[in-house]
Amino acid sequence: MTDIREYLAHKPLLFDGGMGTYYKAAPGVECELANLTDPEGVKRVHAEYLAAGAQAIKTNTFGLPRMAAAQMPGWEELAEAGWKLACDAAAEKDAAVFADLGPALDTEAAPASSAYGLAAQQFAALGAKNFLFETLSSDVGVVEAVKALRVAVPDAFIMVSFAVLPDGYTREGLLFRDLLHRMEGSGVVDAVGLNCVSAPGAMKKLVQGLGETRLPLSVMPNAGYPVVTRARVLYQGKPEYFAREMGQIAAAGVRILGGCCGTTPAHIAALRAELDALPRQTGAAPAAKLSTVAAPEVEKDDAFLRKLDKGEKVIAIELDSPRVADLSGYLDGARRLQAAGADLLTIADCPIAQARMDSSLVACRVHRELGMCALPHMTCRDRNLNATKALLLGLYAEGVREVLAITGDPIPTAERDEVKNVYQFNSRKLAQYIVSLAGEGREMPSPMTVFGALNLNARNFDVELRRAVEKLENGMAGFLTQPVLSAQAVENLRKARQTLGERAKILAGIMPVVSQRNAIFMENEINGIHVEEDIIQRFAGLDREQGEALGLEVSMQMAREALPYADGFYLMTPFNRVALMERLIARLRTELLDAEG
Repeated sequence: MTDIREYLAHKPLLFDGGMGTYYKAAPGVECELANLTDPEGVKRVHAEYLAAGAQAIKTNTFGLPRMAAAQMPGWEELAEAGWKLACDAAAEKDAAVFADLGPALDTEAAPASSAYGLAAQQFAALGAKNFLFETLSSDVGVVEAVKALRVAVPDAFIMVSFAVLPDGYTREGLLFRDLLHRMEGSGVVDAVGLNCVSAPGAMKKLVQGLGETRLPLSVMPNAGYPVVTRARVLYQGKPEYFAREMGQIAAAGVRILGGCCGTTPAHIAALRAELDALPRQTGAAPAAKLSTVAAPEVEKDDAFLRKLDKGEKVIAIELDSPRVADLSGYLDGARRLQAAGADLLTIADCPIAQARMDSSLVACRVHRELGMCALPHMTCRDRNLNATKALLLGLYAEGVREVLAITGDPIPTAERDEVKNVYQFNSRKLAQYIVSLAGEGREMPSPMTVFGALNLNARNFDVELRRAVEKLENGMAGFLTQPVLSAQAVENLRKARQTLGERAKILAGIMPVVSQRNAIFMENEINGIHVEEDIIQRFAGLDREQGEALGLEVSMQMAREALPYADGFYLMTPFNRVALMERLIARLRTELLDAEG
């Protein structure tokens, strides 16, 4: 075929459809292995798509990067066989062949860049000139691999395609527009696009909202959404509908089109007819521009954030939501803490994976009824991307402007058979996702402020600090720390301030110990808490009143030592003892914060 760049200057390039779903419509081995076990079957699928009108086909090697990363025996032979089968089929129609590379996992032991690089260089050695990195949910490792590929094949045509939900976000919470801009900015990618997950109608809306782009766009949707029938997954989108929607996408200026899961040769044939009926273009028309209707004014921050931004020391206090459906007592406690001088109420999200009233719903109620700033904790444990987004939009609409993003404790072992963890992303990716929801043309008029957790009691605090830096890079504004109950925790807080600088707001954790039994339990059974032995021994033999009194003294001592390195305090209420925390807030205000002011 003519050089891809020259071809695109004159007319759209039509790809094939979903090799995997079409080949596996009949019982058989996994798709990539068929390059060796059923070469004629693979070549026949290529031929059917070419006969339907495709001018470019993908090698049957979608899983190759993961195979290469795992050093699966024989992966190089699979690549070579897949390349030869596609080339043989394409030669009869003078069609282009793209080395197809699906997503790779990214781990410390096997970085994604290495997996992509191994697979891409294997194809480069076979003579490949065109490469497609597809169905990606992140761009981690892609640019590094492409830059290395450019050295081996300077004139390569390289496409990168992301799999996004109908709202434009990948399963890792990354917005396609941001990914596209990063690909454009890399200077080494020739085209960028969308494929898989969404149907053509959803992709059309995404394309219409992109505005002008510098790189050619590629769109390869699924043929509708999957329906599971017994052991089979079926896509019921009709070829005529697929072709009509894709024709409108082409008319908007998209020059590279094709299909993904569920798209058969019949879908490609219908799209071929639709494209042939379009007026001839000599250049890529810009995509439709997003509407810029002014959004109504909304409250973009709250009193807590304004105080924090002005450099005033703040007090946040955690009060666990109830285990029952009665919130009256909880609201009374929150009201008392507010009157005592707390600036913010934080609500844990089912701590230690035990069900309590939803932290976000409680935060909305507190904000609405008390006018108090609230910080719901949001874990990655219980919600997928859709549920998380729905909750965030509701929080914003209710005036809640900050959240604490944490990974979350796993479900206890005994309950895992019935209650499953989700963990679709970690706290860093969750923070990046939350921040990405705000901006022109996006879901939120202004960004929510995202805080994270900082474990001052981590055994390897240098690793914890590196993670904190990554959290800041992913959009977090600051941290709430684990309780300061040791000299080492104070020293680690000092190191955190030195490393993170003033850009990170740090609230030092203060949790009153109320008895020796309480101290021993925290030391031995609560992850992330360390109580020095001399503190534990000081509580020996004390009754409740004496224990609370000593707990206040220890808390004040820790607060004094932490204050030079903190922007305020994060108080944790033991056993919902609101009266104790009222006393602690009063002393913090009068003895430390007011005196400092």
